[in-house]
Amino acid sequence: MATTTATTPTPSVGSRIKDFRQSKGLTQKEFAASLGIVQGFLSGIEQGKKSPSDTLLIALCNLYQIHAEWLTDGKGAMHRASSRGEETADVRRAREIPLLGRIALEFPLIGKDDVRDYVTLPGVQGDCYAIVAYGDFMAPTIRDGDLVIFRPGEKVDNGDIILIINHWGEVILRRYRRQDGNIFCTPDNTTYAAFTPDQKSRIIGTVTDIWRKVKL
Repeated sequence: MATTTATTPTPSVGSRIKDFRQSKGLTQKEFAASLGIVQGFLSGIEQGKKSPSDTLLIALCNLYQIHAEWLTDGKGAMHRASSRGEETADVRRAREIPLLGRIALEFPLIGKDDVRDYVTLPGVQGDCYAIVAYGDFMAPTIRDGDLVIFRPGEKVDNGDIILIINHWGEVILRRYRRQDGNIFCTPDNTTYAAFTPDQKSRIIGTVTDIWRKVKL
């Protein structure tokens, strides 16, 4: 008589998203709201009935510091490791950093009138700055009113979210893309177009953290 062996289904991206949400103690409604999606769509993802977009996965990884390989393949740790040794974000000492009301073209030189306030956030390094994001160019990764933490400097990696001074002298948030030797600055919101930086453009920092619903 032939026998059959039951196999355990391989956990899906949706099930890992559910595991992460539950580990944070968030309801579907709360978690969906933080990502800018409706609860029904999140429920469908967690049940494996709907597939999350690449943009949504990027938003998850950036907003909640999830390790991308764990999210997509189930490999490695759930949380991203700190870029400064083995210390995790949960145990790093909270530091007070400047919240900038504006970023002058002379940055990193700042005047007292450029600093709106000082904020203290867990896991944020002392060499960073904070700004409040405006507009929906980087939605859903960064939404209007989010608190954005960035580290000054021009050294960036492909896929990083950067602050860049564009051709018109505006400081904007975009994602840094390098392909076939060409550099593009792209919005996460596909409603808007990418642009190619020119000699007047200057990268002033790289986004390290995004905080939503922070009362200032």
